[in-house]
Amino acid sequence: MSERRLILLRHAKSDWSGGEPDVARPLASRGRRQAPEAGRWLAAHAEGIDLAVVSPAVRASSTWALASAELDVAPSMRVDDRVYGASDRGLLTVVRDLPDDAHTVVLVGHNPGLEDLAALLTGDLTPMPTSALAVITVSGSWSAAHPGSAVLVTAGRPPVA
Repeated sequence: MSERRLILLRHAKSDWSGGEPDVARPLASRGRRQAPEAGRWLAAHAEGIDLAVVSPAVRASSTWALASAELDVAPSMRVDDRVYGASDRGLLTVVRDLPDDAHTVVLVGHNPGLEDLAALLTGDLTPMPTSALAVITVSGSWSAAHPGSAVLVTAGRPPVA
């Protein structure tokens, strides 16, 4: 059985001052500082990222753009509409649909879905404030991921232990 690594990345702090629709909300200045910190953590601790699956929300895609700019080699990225506003079960469907040749995947999304997905997969309550990361190992194929089947390796806002 091969081991896969799922890295959850919650979008960085967004700016609520402009009155945009939720999906179009940009990053706040604090978020524009947070996202590269997450990218530097990924560069130092998560080499070999094969794919990033990103919510279509502006704050999520901006977070990934800033974070991935810190990587030596940015992985393939795909925007998945199912990530925006998804529940834990909705995100589990996204995980189960990941390609078999992707062994390390970053999923960039939102709360409460990301926190709930981490808890669903690992059984561990995992707070995911803005720009937080959670690294989860999944045994076997992505399609076989199910509640309680994964292990939480580390979590927190960079710098993560």
